[in-house]
Amino acid sequence: MSRAIFKSTLLVGISCSTQLRFTINGASFRACRKSPSSSSSSRVSSMATSERSDAAAASSPSSSSPASRSSASAIDFLTLCHRLKTTKRAGWVKKGVENPESIADHMYRMGVMALIAADIPGVNRDKCIKMAIVHDIAEAIVGDITPSDGISKLEKSQREQEALEHMCKLLGGGPQAKEIADLWTEYEENTSLEAKVVKDLDKVEMILQALEYENEQGKDLDEFFQSTAGKFQTNIGKAWASEIASRRRNH
Repeated sequence: MSRAIFKSTLLVGISCSTQLRFTINGASFRACRKSPSSSSSSRVSSMATSERSDAAAASSPSSSSPASRSSASAIDFLTLCHRLKTTKRAGWVKKGVENPESIADHMYRMGVMALIAADIPGVNRDKCIKMAIVHDIAEAIVGDITPSDGISKLEKSQREQEALEHMCKLLGGGPQAKEIADLWTEYEENTSLEAKVVKDLDKVEMILQALEYENEQGKDLDEFFQSTAGKFQTNIGKAWASEIASRRRNH
């Protein structure tokens, strides 16, 4: 049976201040970013590459059973997803928020939002919950790229698409990997009622978190409210955003 190996190494590069390389069962991924202490704005330049070494291939016995390979693929995938729990949301880091939430924190509460939301005609609640917990999954490789990083929406989407493809291959393909890829693509393209709901939940979760940080830490996070104003697509998104804005005014 193949054994999952996870290792990360900090490397000094030329084009970025810090590079992080991690390897899972011989598949190497690399991300690079400016360090937060850089005198310029914290620009994240993340890329993902996948390399399969001959040594890793040789160490995987060809005689392993399908069940063993499936279990190994699942644990490899989940090991990579661990980075979602440890990578802090970049917007809060740049604003100096203490102990900021992780990417996984953000996606988890979005999933809860989808679970407790009132029924909406034509909207599949289960699909919304699934979409909420995979919409940022590619950030396990590329990191949390924000508008202030100077990376175009097209380039960001391309990097995340490539990362997603690597993750689905790591999972071993099959129906589960396809479902993740399909949900992610549907969200990115905003092509369904579910995608519109989840995109609104993404913004609602962010401004709710901003309000909580303002109340807890005395931060001025108005830019997060301004960036979402007038951009909600659904009635539930508008209603929840209005409730948050009302509580902010009355605090």
